Amino acid sequence: MRSILSLSLDSTTIQMVKKQSKRYGFNSVSQYLRRLITDNDDLINVDEILKAGEEAKKEYREGKTIKANSIADLL
Repeated sequence: MRSILSLSLDSTTIQMVKKQSKRYGFNSVSQYLRRLITDNDDLINVDEILKAGEEAKKEYREGKTIKANSIADLL
């Protein structure tokens, strides 16, 4: 069952969202916003990126990395 969510946006933002939904081929603004919300789950936030970088530096300092001449060396 679907429910209705009401958003309060200024007219400039509304026009931008309508333009983008049409530009990307969505049939409605609702369809476009549902897609954005769903895709948001796949995004990596800044904290996750920084944590991965710190872990990579630690592994490098500990000598747990390898020097690869190509992608094939890693596979």
